[in-house]
Amino acid sequence: MLEDGTTFTGEAYGSVGETFGEAVFSTGMTGYQETLTDPSYHRQVVVMTAPHVGNTGVNADDDESGRIWVAGYVVRDPSRSYSNWRACGGLEDRLMAEGVVGICDLDTRALTRHLRERGAMRVGISSVDDDVAGVLERVRRSPEMAGADLVADVTTPQPYVVAADGEHRLTVAAIDLGIKRNTPRRMAVRGITTHVLPATSSVEDILATGADAVFLSNGPGDPATADPQVALTRSLLEQRVPLFGICFGNQILGRALGLGTFKLKYGHRGINQPVLDRTTGKVEVTAHNHGFAVSAPLDATVDTSFGRAEVSHVCLNDNVVEGLRLLDAPAFSVQYHPEAAAGPHDADYLFDRLLELVKRA
Repeated sequence: MLEDGTTFTGEAYGSVGETFGEAVFSTGMTGYQETLTDPSYHRQVVVMTAPHVGNTGVNADDDESGRIWVAGYVVRDPSRSYSNWRACGGLEDRLMAEGVVGICDLDTRALTRHLRERGAMRVGISSVDDDVAGVLERVRRSPEMAGADLVADVTTPQPYVVAADGEHRLTVAAIDLGIKRNTPRRMAVRGITTHVLPATSSVEDILATGADAVFLSNGPGDPATADPQVALTRSLLEQRVPLFGICFGNQILGRALGLGTFKLKYGHRGINQPVLDRTTGKVEVTAHNHGFAVSAPLDATVDTSFGRAEVSHVCLNDNVVEGLRLLDAPAFSVQYHPEAAAGPHDADYLFDRLLELVKRA
């Protein structure tokens, strides 16, 4: 049940019950386990545009956090069986075990087209109540994503360390706004030791790790609510600490530079989004999960409190800002996910740019 009154009927999938969230669609054909466990999907009901879901089951290796974060799950044709050499169970069993309410056997193409035309909106899934008016009333009472402050729900309660693989080359302090496990792994293979810190960490907490650079992670919610993290970022920029942000971190860097953020009509979600890297002129196929974006001029340099800044990456579907770069300070960011779980790997080079940034600084 969408908040505009549009109703789709199907069969219960996963846990039987009732759930509410923001209806969004993901265009990836693979990687459903990584999607489900990505903290950036907190409080969102994910509609899979790929019609057939669950055929490889679930395994013990591909989780991007310690739990499933989606508020609900919508698929057209769930696999009746699974087959993969790493599989340790079925997708629906996992959804049931974690209490994730879902629905299947409905026209996800029609639902996706509806969201594209009218925008992401609140939604409810109920397999316990067929009172349409009652469900709709509860949908409209549920919280909106605009104005949602969700970082405290997903950040780590205690710091932890992911050691470098082999020779140690660099120490990075990662501010956990909803970080995915593959991010420190991609750093580790480059000899980077990552100290993952709570979102409430101070500059003193960061410097105490001996960090050579700071990483601002992905995460859920409205960046307009992230005032503490924006203030932290400004303090780091004032001290010229090398900084790299992705997704929510890109939006925080944008706000720290004095730029605005806004909610996209239906966002970018999936692992097949084309982005132009203006530095190299190359087009990357990238992994996205964001419903907000930075507002910045595409073809002009912006004067900020920390020097000049420019847009470094642009989405080729809609010209949304996909990256920022400071010209007079050691900081850059992208709106997408270079850790690329579950692919593609076109943007993996950005972790090498972090090494180069620190070397130059």
